[in-house]
Amino acid sequence: MATGNRKLLALLQRPLEPTFYPKDDGKTVIDLPENYLTERYRPIGANIQNRFGNDADTRIPVRNVATPNIGFAEAIPRRSGFSLFNQNHRRVAGELITLFVNQPDVESLMSVATYTRDRVNPILFQYALAVAIQHRPDTKDLNIPSFLELFPDSFVDPSVFPKLREEGSVVQQESRMTIDIPMNYTASEREEEQRLAFFREDIGVNLHHWHWHLVYPGDGPDAVVRKNRRGELFYYMHQQLIARYNVERFCARLSRVRPLNNLRVPLPEGYFPKIIRSLNNRAFPPRPQNQLLSDVNRVDDQVTFTLTDLENWEKRITDSIDAGFVMGTNGERIPLTEQAGTDLLGDIMEPSSLSVNPQYYGSYHGDLHNVIAYSHDPEGRFLEGFGVLGEFETAMRDPGFYRLHAQIDNLFHRHKNTLQPYAANQLNYNGVQIQSLGVQLNRANAPANILLTYWQRSQVDLATGLDFGPQGNVFASFTHLQHAPFTFRLTVNNSGARRRGTCRIFIGPKSDERNIPLTYQEQRILMVELDKFNVTLNPGSNTIVRRSEQSSVTIPYERTFRSVALSNQPTGAEQFRFCNCGWPSHLLIPKGTVEGMTFDLFAMISDYNDDTVNQEFDENVDCNDSHSFCGLRDRLYPDRRAMGYPFDRRAAKSIGSLADFVSSNSNMALSNVQIRFTNTVIART
Repeated sequence: MATGNRKLLALLQRPLEPTFYPKDDGKTVIDLPENYLTERYRPIGANIQNRFGNDADTRIPVRNVATPNIGFAEAIPRRSGFSLFNQNHRRVAGELITLFVNQPDVESLMSVATYTRDRVNPILFQYALAVAIQHRPDTKDLNIPSFLELFPDSFVDPSVFPKLREEGSVVQQESRMTIDIPMNYTASEREEEQRLAFFREDIGVNLHHWHWHLVYPGDGPDAVVRKNRRGELFYYMHQQLIARYNVERFCARLSRVRPLNNLRVPLPEGYFPKIIRSLNNRAFPPRPQNQLLSDVNRVDDQVTFTLTDLENWEKRITDSIDAGFVMGTNGERIPLTEQAGTDLLGDIMEPSSLSVNPQYYGSYHGDLHNVIAYSHDPEGRFLEGFGVLGEFETAMRDPGFYRLHAQIDNLFHRHKNTLQPYAANQLNYNGVQIQSLGVQLNRANAPANILLTYWQRSQVDLATGLDFGPQGNVFASFTHLQHAPFTFRLTVNNSGARRRGTCRIFIGPKSDERNIPLTYQEQRILMVELDKFNVTLNPGSNTIVRRSEQSSVTIPYERTFRSVALSNQPTGAEQFRFCNCGWPSHLLIPKGTVEGMTFDLFAMISDYNDDTVNQEFDENVDCNDSHSFCGLRDRLYPDRRAMGYPFDRRAAKSIGSLADFVSSNSNMALSNVQIRFTNTVIART
């Protein structure tokens, strides 16, 4: 039975069905006060509630409270798209989050959310309620449902939905077959960008992007938005995305993604998403190759800006970076310091409500998304909605996402290049020497320093997102990259007394797509963080063993693709709600190549006294997931160093290669690792 705060989860199921419609496979019914029914159902309310409530195991009564004023949300039509890149939509979402967060108790929240659910845009509702749930102290332990199960149309080839409905309607649950979602359904092999479709269209990757922005909303109550180093996290999470994407491009023998540094030339990459919104049964518009970008004048959508606006905002940001300070609203000069500069720039560029001067710096990142998302119909002349770049959950599918974020990444690098290289005492850890570094698959007699990737077929239950569809489970299978589990092993000598350190592990390509060796300056911004964890070093020799599934970057498969049904929700103090933010574990390492691609594996042990933020953190208790990308709930980011350290800054001119960088620091080590890809599909067991 749904008791306490867990009953809120019933509101997050089958988002397009009326609230009174049975939830949880027909086992749960929400009993509404008659005045909570919409105008369509109020005249027949008694008949409807009796009709759908007779067979329920669980009934959730809703207290009749004064109906909230939600007129502000009418600015977003119920059956239209909802975009957090639209400043008006973001403002409305912030107001709705505030309404939910400010309810005095769970009963009141249940009542207000129940009344709101059938009257506002469903994606807006899901977003605002999910943000509120994970930020309220009385609901923060709830397991926020996967957006995949609520809106599978944002992630899945629409051709499978008729098959899923037929299978669920005709066949008894125990006899239902799994419907396969094909790979590479958006383009043929004639399109070379399709070599990266496995990455761009990966369900876990797109869920990660959505959930990160759920944890770090741009608008709402200040206590919800103002998180420790959130602007820097915006930088680092996306910087790592671009690094990973470029490494995968090298594996596919493609060059690095080109930054979107000229808005006046055609965008060569096209994208035809093949996705249909279930909200209105309208397809996401495609973008042909060589599309010209233009001013956006979508008056009805309240999205209006020019290319000149974007260019001016970019120039103001670059001028501020070069000058070493940003301009506040009263003309004050706020310095871009080593400690706070990246954070300030992240809040300005995203932008969030924390931007120190939104009028002056504008909405650079948000409207870069919009200028591409509306490029097919910039004036709304043809009544077309935005493309996939207009929504967090679909944006990463489009090659244009990586071009615009490569440009934003370059602005952050511009700031980082104004900082002095790390001094020797900022890199060394005297008395600590890494004597050996290696990695090995978790199988008997596996050769050292060889990692394996392959295709894996997995299943996900999409029944919760099939509004007015069959009850029970309806499974679809999808194919994604996977790696064989492996273990890092380090031998570390400590010549001093017992002490603590932070072990940092990265992987990076040794050469580009043409097999030309990379310089240190090129390689450092392509280094991919694999793990970061605390170690205790006893005097003498120490052996450090760390499994790949313990990574501080990833979340396990089960948390990415978990079920939303009330019967599947955990009880107790498990802290799923925040830890669901993270990189999918199946994409921890790059794909590699069939013949094997050689990478540099890098490890470093830094001084814990210089890393600690003076709060104890036990990853096995507090959160065993992606604190590298997502931080810790209600706490400081658990590392005082700059995110991406030690590769976030340029090195001295004498450093020509990664080996040069490592050679003068005994607390660092390098090892050659080969990643071999096997073009075989293995079913998940």
